[in-house]
Amino acid sequence: MSSFVYQPLFESHEDHTHYRKLPLPAPQLEKWGNTSVLRLDPDVLVQLCEVAFDDVSHLLRTSHLEKLAAILKDPEASSNDRFVAVELLKNAVIAAERIFPSCQDTGTALVMGKKGERLITGVDDVEWLSRGIFQIYQKRNLRFSQLAPLSMYEEKNTGTNLPAQIEIFSRPGQDYDLLFIAKGGGSANKSYLYQKTKSVLNPGSMEAFVKEALSSLGTAACPPYHLAFVVGGTSAEMTLKTVKLASCGYYDDLPTSGNPKGRAFRDLEMEGQIEKWAQETKIGAQFGGKYFVHDVRVIRLPRHGASCPIGIGVSCSADRQIKAKITSEGIFLEQLEENPARFLPTHHQSSEKGLALDLNRPMKEILDELHKLPVSTRVMLNGPLIVARDIAHAKILERIQSGKGIPEYFKKYPVYYAGPAKTPQGFPSGSFGPTTSQRMDPYVPVFQKEGGSLIMLGKGNRTREVTESCKKFGGFYLGSIGGPAARLGKDCITRVEVLEYPELGMEAIWKIEVKDFPAFIIVDDKGNDFFGGRGGEE
Repeated sequence: MSSFVYQPLFESHEDHTHYRKLPLPAPQLEKWGNTSVLRLDPDVLVQLCEVAFDDVSHLLRTSHLEKLAAILKDPEASSNDRFVAVELLKNAVIAAERIFPSCQDTGTALVMGKKGERLITGVDDVEWLSRGIFQIYQKRNLRFSQLAPLSMYEEKNTGTNLPAQIEIFSRPGQDYDLLFIAKGGGSANKSYLYQKTKSVLNPGSMEAFVKEALSSLGTAACPPYHLAFVVGGTSAEMTLKTVKLASCGYYDDLPTSGNPKGRAFRDLEMEGQIEKWAQETKIGAQFGGKYFVHDVRVIRLPRHGASCPIGIGVSCSADRQIKAKITSEGIFLEQLEENPARFLPTHHQSSEKGLALDLNRPMKEILDELHKLPVSTRVMLNGPLIVARDIAHAKILERIQSGKGIPEYFKKYPVYYAGPAKTPQGFPSGSFGPTTSQRMDPYVPVFQKEGGSLIMLGKGNRTREVTESCKKFGGFYLGSIGGPAARLGKDCITRVEVLEYPELGMEAIWKIEVKDFPAFIIVDDKGNDFFGGRGGEE
């Protein structure tokens, strides 16, 4: 009979995080009989949460910025890789001024805490952390993205960015460790669970599976990615939770080998292999090249003999997570990079602007000019755009189906798939980067048949139906760089006004004016798709 030996699934190691001490009151030591406990003023949780989400909305980890800077020094990087890296570094510099958040999608707020059982707050920590989230989203130029279901089909924006996802776990001791994450919809939507079997656990099958999964990720979540790949898990939920935490670098210090007791481990050899396969996709940093991923985390978990769940997820260019800890010595928060400008060279190879495209002309003239250009051409947009995304598209479809036709502005102007963050005082726009274009794909054939959406602007690849529709109706899809929302909002958008549906908040239909707004021709009117070849003729 075997004797009991406890094996932690995730073996803890020394924390190498660089923290700064916050000027908040430390927990006080109290005696409860023979036991010592720490009593924490719950208002500290509110203030800590505020500072954490303020930092993570405007600053990035130094290690992330170092990887962007490395792209500029790599002779194998494509010109598009370098262009995207420069734009993302410029964005980081602007966001660090703490006026514009790094991404217009300031995310779902997530908090994970591991609370020592001898640290006492006397309150529901989830409520007090939620207070902190509420307050910082009111104070800063952050976007409210959470929709409350009023019925199965009706929703309303909560106007607070609550509820948040907050999970607190108990553990021995007096310390309280927390991880704060701002997770945008684009990268959250690139979390996948595959229910596989033992048959995938061999080199040939695994290679085929990983390569197919990489090609399906696409660029909608703003690469270069921090990619997490988890094989195994005692449940599907555990697999996906491990994916999320691994993409945040939370498990970087795991052991690098397994043991008969079933501990989790990082497979460094497989990480290098998947990074190589990612480079071979040639997807690159959004518009072709080498840097589809910054790095890869591969974690192997134990599994039930009848199951082999595999999870895949990413942390995007808005790599927003920050650790905190509360100990008897005080309140500590991970130090993020305050001076990203030091990573941006004064001279770089990707400073060329691209071909200027004047949007202050009839739609036919703009289409005629685009017709002469090949896919992958970089253009700089100047002039008016309308802005519409998911809910607005649904409302326009209702108009068409009711016989009212498509609004004239959908015919007259290119449509930009986006939703802004709040506008800072003294500026025409807040952070205003593109949203995932593929969510609007079902509307494209209907709208283009009506003479609308003939020039579309957004991020990521499109489905075949969009390529075919553009060929049939003479339309174009332009790809915008996903990630540099602060730079676009500050430097490229000169005017913003609501056209319709102001009650929808960021989902309203807007009209904006842009200058030197960078984009790439992804799908043209001849059936060419930069990501998928000649989609209209196959």
